[in-house]
Amino acid sequence: MSSGQGSTGNVIAALASFFIPGLGQLIQGRIFMAFIQFVLAGLLWIVYLGWIIHFWSIINAALWKGP
Repeated sequence: MSSGQGSTGNVIAALASFFIPGLGQLIQGRIFMAFIQFVLAGLLWIVYLGWIIHFWSIINAALWKGP
């Protein structure tokens, strides 16, 4: 996948994170960030605030500039 903000890879990662928080970061190879976002979203959905982490995950995947 290409890297850089607005790249096709980032769009795909953002779409993946739309469905499962952290999946986009996992696709980008950022395992630690994927784990954090997945766990935080899961924990916060218990108190109905998981959507905050969910949106953060989408935006974070879309704006990542790569190594």
